[in-house]
Amino acid sequence: MILAPSLLAADFGNLQQSIEMVNASAADWFHIDIMDGVFVPNISYGMPVLSVIQKHATKPLDVHLMIIDPDRYISTFAKLGSDILTVHYEACTHLHRTVQAIKSEGMKAGVALNPHTPVSVLEDIICDIDVVLIMSVNPGFGGQSFIENTYKKVYQAKTLIQQAGALALIEVDGGVTLKNAPTLLEAGAKALVAGSFVFNAPNPTETIASMKLLA
Repeated sequence: MILAPSLLAADFGNLQQSIEMVNASAADWFHIDIMDGVFVPNISYGMPVLSVIQKHATKPLDVHLMIIDPDRYISTFAKLGSDILTVHYEACTHLHRTVQAIKSEGMKAGVALNPHTPVSVLEDIICDIDVVLIMSVNPGFGGQSFIENTYKKVYQAKTLIQQAGALALIEVDGGVTLKNAPTLLEAGAKALVAGSFVFNAPNPTETIASMKLLA
């Protein structure tokens, strides 16, 4: 199981300290949410902050774009060290073109689905993508409650991937805890994003280690 702590929940006043904690922990990726205040009702951070993260991070950068017209910035995020670049199905007019553009820059390509978007929309592109990101909360803010229908969507994504003979990895983002993580893994998730559950814990390093033991 891949665990990706979300820096959206970190203490921005001590960002380097949070990055170094993740570096030294059992976590696998850094999950980085880029929000534009248009596609989602919030603004997070942009290129200058990502540049700082990239300078200190020693693990892959899993960058999640919650923005409209993401094609404009694909090459920029590649230059900033993104290893995985995930765009939203709902934000892409020509999704296949966007996915190919991400791959042409040497990054793995992910497609995220909002809670109301069915997995079936990925049927024609599932063999072209590396990550299916299932949103288990409505995107835009950290600390939200987990949507129970997510288990069903993860299983549906797993079935779609198997039937197509695809290699995409299923990632879940939003409200992930030690309580729901085992069921998500059982349903077919391979990567879990944890923000508030990690960074608001008394000992984030121990919390990460406990989650990794579920694998």
